[in-house]
Amino acid sequence: MQTTLGCIGCGNMGSAILRGLSGREGLRLVGCDPTGAKLAALADAGVEGVADIAAAVRASDIVLVAVKPGQVGAVLGAAMPELDSGKVVVSIASGVSVGSLREMSGGRCPVVRVMPNTPAMVGAGVFALCFEDATLDEVRRTLVKELFEALGRVLVLPEEKFNAFTAVVGCGPAYVFHFMEAVVEAAVTLGFPRHEATDMVVDLFAGSVKLAATSGTHLSLLREAVCSPAGNTIAAMNQFDRDAVRGRIIDAILAAYRRGQEMER
Repeated sequence: MQTTLGCIGCGNMGSAILRGLSGREGLRLVGCDPTGAKLAALADAGVEGVADIAAAVRASDIVLVAVKPGQVGAVLGAAMPELDSGKVVVSIASGVSVGSLREMSGGRCPVVRVMPNTPAMVGAGVFALCFEDATLDEVRRTLVKELFEALGRVLVLPEEKFNAFTAVVGCGPAYVFHFMEAVVEAAVTLGFPRHEATDMVVDLFAGSVKLAATSGTHLSLLREAVCSPAGNTIAAMNQFDRDAVRGRIIDAILAAYRRGQEMER
């Protein structure tokens, strides 16, 4: 039995999801976007472009809403005439609650809220899924979960945890890239060409993450293993502590969390 997933909005995240699911047996992919070039770029992934939202929804069993939060209402308003109990709406819009999704879709079909992060673009995403719509049956719950598991790690969370997940994981790649940029700037200051500094830092982070993921050792112990007595690493760690870097990182993540609460209100 074939399932059709229709993606409304084929920007970075929408196209990443479509490409990640390309070639999956029994899955047909449909894309809808006002920019024709975005649809044309997905043709090699087997994505069928359609002219408008209504046509995409009509063709789909799963309707993936991959637009900015402020556009969700308009998209679901255009989709509503084609929605019925046989379809499921899946939204990746930050800050748009399950209740709001149900209201915007007229309660015509089950809804699922998803929070992705940008490493999904390379098949290494972390996704939070909220299945708190009582009209969602187990068959479609399992189907949606399996689709996102093909793109990375999936956590099924209560909606009350979504703001916290967003602040830590959804926003998280920006924190990592910010720190990476700082290390690159330090390397350039110390005389490395920028391209060489960037390559070194990318490899540094990739190797460190692999070590953290595979060693089974607590992060604190991994850090301590690099800090030889009276060495240069412990000197750097002491400077971080004098500047309260750890506390400032925590404060920044809590600021993202508070902003998420404001957006939901």
